[in-house]
Amino acid sequence: MTQTEEARYQAVRGRDARFDGEFFFAVRTTGVYCRPSCPSRPPRRENVVFYPSAAAAQAGGFRACRRCRPDAVPGSAAWQARADASARAMRLIGDGAVDRDGVAGLAARLGYSPRQLQRLLVAEVGAGPLALARAQRAHSARILLQTTTLPVTDVAFAAGFASVRQFNDTVRAVYAATPTELRASGRNPVRASSSGIPLRLAYRGPYAARPVFDFLAARAIPGVEEMEGEPGARRYRRTLALPGGPGLVAVREPSGERGWLECTVTLADLRDLAAATQRVRRLFDLDADPYAVAETLSGDPVLGPLVEAVPGVRAPGAADPEELAFRAVLGQQVTVAAARTLGGRVVSALGTPLPEPSGTLTHLFPEAAALAESPLTGLGMPASRHAALHALATALSSGEIPLDPGADRDEAEKALLSVRGIGAWTAAYIRMRALGDPDVLPPGDVVLRRALAAAGAPDPVAWAPWRSYATQLLWRAPAPSRERNGS
Repeated sequence: MTQTEEARYQAVRGRDARFDGEFFFAVRTTGVYCRPSCPSRPPRRENVVFYPSAAAAQAGGFRACRRCRPDAVPGSAAWQARADASARAMRLIGDGAVDRDGVAGLAARLGYSPRQLQRLLVAEVGAGPLALARAQRAHSARILLQTTTLPVTDVAFAAGFASVRQFNDTVRAVYAATPTELRASGRNPVRASSSGIPLRLAYRGPYAARPVFDFLAARAIPGVEEMEGEPGARRYRRTLALPGGPGLVAVREPSGERGWLECTVTLADLRDLAAATQRVRRLFDLDADPYAVAETLSGDPVLGPLVEAVPGVRAPGAADPEELAFRAVLGQQVTVAAARTLGGRVVSALGTPLPEPSGTLTHLFPEAAALAESPLTGLGMPASRHAALHALATALSSGEIPLDPGADRDEAEKALLSVRGIGAWTAAYIRMRALGDPDVLPPGDVVLRRALAAAGAPDPVAWAPWRSYATQLLWRAPAPSRERNGS
């Protein structure tokens, strides 16, 4: 038994939730696989086998535990932090790339052949792209079966299965139950078409919800986003442009540590459930590892007190990477409030109207092509901002700058810097939020400069690989007023 396996087994014996999603264990005598924090009695060591992913455990012939629901754990933080081909592939699979483009399309986006990609992922996570997508479909199917009244046939195709037979076989293999039996074990269902699909989006460790909701509330663009309620009991709502049509998501601010955020998703096409879920997870940074962040930053004399004051700090991402890039440009050299106003004008003039408004939510954020083709007049922008926005829109609509979940972060930042009007700070901000890089310290940021100077100019290299979290902590810390930047 290797040292790693011994450490994993001790985590299982201790039901340590810090490792949920980082690995899974299966029990040979029962034929089930579990998350490390499973409340069942720990199995004997000789009966345990470890897997790096739920898909690998399923491929090994094990079914999901009914007590701990291992398919619902947060994703591994490694896939968000890493920038190699395996991590890019995992992010794209989570976004539904295999269901939309097939394995060949996924491989082509990464510059690999399907066979090379299969070998790469099997070596890294114990399962190939088809098995990983199958595990994701099974999870989507369980959610739809247990939370909606959709007919079983509709659930099968909405979850991404090619046939009802494939759906039935997968559900039986993964959950050791028929779709009807799985539905009977769920919560009270709702009508997905009217009330939306209720989800519990799991996270690991503590979650500093208030700073995240504060951050989103301050930047909510009218027509696309809104924040309802008072701090501590707020609800964030926004529109999403999804492959199958427009969607709406609503996320409630938790009042305590429950291990998940309550979310409701309303979709034009239920096949977009996995993509919508992943976009919300990225926006709220739900796959982060707060334990690893705290371990690195808590010993720093500058950041240590801030980590203690804000346990579970998160670095908000983006629900739509291209939208975030445009918003970063719109917010250059203006206040946050002014950036919101300008964003609202852009949405009103060029956004796609929803088929039916939902409260104050009326539009999708404009597509890159619409911004590239528009003269962008009458929006109250200086000529330099107008030129930068138009150049960025042209580059994004042509595919010159990829910002999808599988984008190479270094190449994307380099391409952004080639756009006239986008400087180092803006490119770094886009990299941090749109591409979800956890290790970004925006250069030239006045708040960061002042904080470092006041602390005697410590070396921020010691904060790697979590400098995006250090940035969030320093931005929130009491400090002299910053220079204008509405991003």
